[in-house]
Amino acid sequence: MEDTIVAISTALAPAALAVVRLSGPNAVGVADRFVQLNGCRLPELPANRLIHGRVSDNGEFIDDVMICVMRAPRSYTGEDVVEISCHGSTLVARKILELSFKHGARLAEPGEFTKRAFLNGKMDLTQAEAVMDLISAKTQRARAAASRVLGGGLSHKLEAVRTALVEALAYVEAYIDFPDEDIGKEEIAFVIERLEHARTEIQKLLATAREGRILREGLRVAIIGRPNVGKSSLLNALTGTERAIVTPIPGTTRDILEESVSIRGIPIVLVDTAGVRKARGQVEKLGIERTRSAIASSDLILHVVDGSKPANKADLELRQSYLALSASIILVVNKSDLPARLQVPPEFSGVSRVNVSCVTGEGLEELRETIEAQAGIPVDANSHSEVLINQRHEFLLKESIVAVTDAINHASNLGCDELLAQHLRRANDAIGQIVGKVTTEDILDQVFSRFCIGK
Repeated sequence: MEDTIVAISTALAPAALAVVRLSGPNAVGVADRFVQLNGCRLPELPANRLIHGRVSDNGEFIDDVMICVMRAPRSYTGEDVVEISCHGSTLVARKILELSFKHGARLAEPGEFTKRAFLNGKMDLTQAEAVMDLISAKTQRARAAASRVLGGGLSHKLEAVRTALVEALAYVEAYIDFPDEDIGKEEIAFVIERLEHARTEIQKLLATAREGRILREGLRVAIIGRPNVGKSSLLNALTGTERAIVTPIPGTTRDILEESVSIRGIPIVLVDTAGVRKARGQVEKLGIERTRSAIASSDLILHVVDGSKPANKADLELRQSYLALSASIILVVNKSDLPARLQVPPEFSGVSRVNVSCVTGEGLEELRETIEAQAGIPVDANSHSEVLINQRHEFLLKESIVAVTDAINHASNLGCDELLAQHLRRANDAIGQIVGKVTTEDILDQVFSRFCIGK
């Protein structure tokens, strides 16, 4: 990469400090044109030290700054990097950005600093993805999962899979190259053993896909029920806010309302829905249609009923509407502070049940515990041995496991030949795409499109 890039790497809002980052072969030369130091020039600075300087433009003083030069390859990107810490005025940071443009740098694209780190061998593709996961982590569990991948946890597991595949492929290709050397049952057994080991490890990684999605995107929890059973009150109680409007009038909620919250370290997206009943007007009809859509796309359903009233036919009809879905269900019996009149119908047998009062707070802690249990994330989710895959990894691991299974079946029935080698190469290529040993521009664009400018 011959050009030098620059971006503001801190939030574009007033703060105590802002950081402008340059990276590229001329990063030091660009900054040297507008940063003045006491007693030396920027190219003479020792690496990795924070030095006081002044930024000016044609003699006009802009700001006092602290500047650090990091020399290639010992920097985040593997290139020469200059980081300028200025006062946190957006005007000052933008002025330093403009001066960088003026003297030869260009604005970095989203994720370009991390992309250069990957291209320069400072990290593999799984670690680059983990950078964005770490930045966007909403809970401690999500942060811990991203940190493990950034530290190379997933890379090590994938390297073990690749090693098993390469060992098997070496035997097969040796036989293809030297057909006069008979390959016996012991060699075939070794090939199959290596492939079985690879398949087992891939299956372990695939088993983390749901946990990874939940920690990155949040568990979608739909709060459903008849009008006026306390759905919006439950949303407010779980979030600790007055996010939803609560009135005694049935049908107050006409549209979907989403709110993010952390429950036991799990990111949760609570979806407050319109009460399901015979619609009274076009607006309420649209709200109920959106409720049904929210139910269909949820991981967990909180079916709220009024414990102070007898069971209603509408509760049973609503229960029937989602029976075929794969989402987990919790029956939330609300208004436990009032005299109980509800006899839970047999249609709810086998469903987790929690009694709560959104007025007194009774049962809310038990509900949080039940939501955590239904999320299906193990208690030891913070274990340093666990790494969680993302959707891209899942797709490629599924490709790889199909190829590995094809290879096992082929080796068991037909022995070693070129077709077996092709199955193994296909499996190995899929694993290589995950870590970035096999890359295309499309893959890189997919990975780095979610990044912010400056990272």
